Amino acid sequence: MNDRVQKYLAPVLVLIVILVLWEVWVASFNIQKFLLPRPSVILANFAQLFIFGPEDSAAPTITDQFLVFVPANMSRDKLEPILAGKFADFSLFGRQIVAVKGANLDPILQAAFFTLREALGGFALGCSLGILMALATARWTVTREAFMPFAIAANSTPIIAFAPIMNNWFGLDNPFSKMAIVAIMIFFPMMINTVRGLVSVDARSLELMRSYAASDFEILFKLRIPNSLPYLFNGFKIAAALSMIGAVVGEYFGGPRIALGVFITQEAALFRFSSAWAAIIVACTLGIALYLVILAAERLAMPWHVSFRN
Repeated sequence: MNDRVQKYLAPVLVLIVILVLWEVWVASFNIQKFLLPRPSVILANFAQLFIFGPEDSAAPTITDQFLVFVPANMSRDKLEPILAGKFADFSLFGRQIVAVKGANLDPILQAAFFTLREALGGFALGCSLGILMALATARWTVTREAFMPFAIAANSTPIIAFAPIMNNWFGLDNPFSKMAIVAIMIFFPMMINTVRGLVSVDARSLELMRSYAASDFEILFKLRIPNSLPYLFNGFKIAAALSMIGAVVGEYFGGPRIALGVFITQEAALFRFSSAWAAIIVACTLGIALYLVILAAERLAMPWHVSFRN
C-alpha cells in the first residue's frame, strides 16, 4: 500500500470504526434519542433500505432505522406511501432491496443549498476585502499600524455579538446579513496571512529586482504575490472552514425556515434530534467540501511548492 492510498484510506477506516462504536455503544447502554441518536437513525433522514426477506419472516415494524427488514409476501399497499420515494431497486444475496428517500432529505438539502450560498457570498466578500486591505497595509506601513488595532478588536469580538446587529441592519430574511457575519469572521485571518506573505520576501530577491530598476508594480506581481501564494491559500483554507460556521451560527439568531441553522434549532426544539444531527452532518460535509476545493485549487495554482513534491 503506497503512502497516497494510506493517506486517504486511514480517515475512512477511522470514520467507519467511530460509527460502528457509536452504534454499538448507544444500543448497548440504551441511550435515549434525545441524548444521542444512533447513526442508523440519523442516516434514515437521508435514505432507507427496505430489505425483503423470506415469506415466513416476522411482520415488520416500520421504524426510523436505516435498514428495514420486511417479509416478501407483505402487502405492498401498506408500504406504498413509503415506497413512493424509491430511487433504486436491486438484488443482493438473493434478496430484493429498495432504497427510498429519507423523510428529511429534501428539506435538509434545500436548507443546505441556501446556507451554502450565504457561506460562499460571505467567503467571497471577506476574502476580497482581506486581500485588498493586505495589499494596502503591505505597501504603506502607516496604514498597517493605524488599521491593525481595529482589525484585532473586530476579530476578538465574539461572532454572536455581531449576529443580532447584522440581522437588524439588513433584516432577518436577507441573506446578506449572514454574508456580512461570515465576511467579518474571515476578514482578519485572510488579511493577516496575505500581509505575512507579501512582506516576508527574500531580501536578496528584493534587492535584485530593484537593481534591475523594477517598478513597485513589477515587484508586487512578480515577487510579492508569488511569494504570498502559500500564505494566501492558508488563509483561504481557514476561511473555508469559518464560512460555514459563521453562516450557520448567524442563522441561529433568526432567518427563513429554509436556512440550515434555523432548521437545526427548530428540529431540536421539537425533540427531533435525529434530523438535527443529520443537518449538522450536512453542514460539516459542506465545510469539508469547501476545504477540499481550496486544496485542489492550491495544487493547481502552485504545483512547484515543496509540500506537493513527491
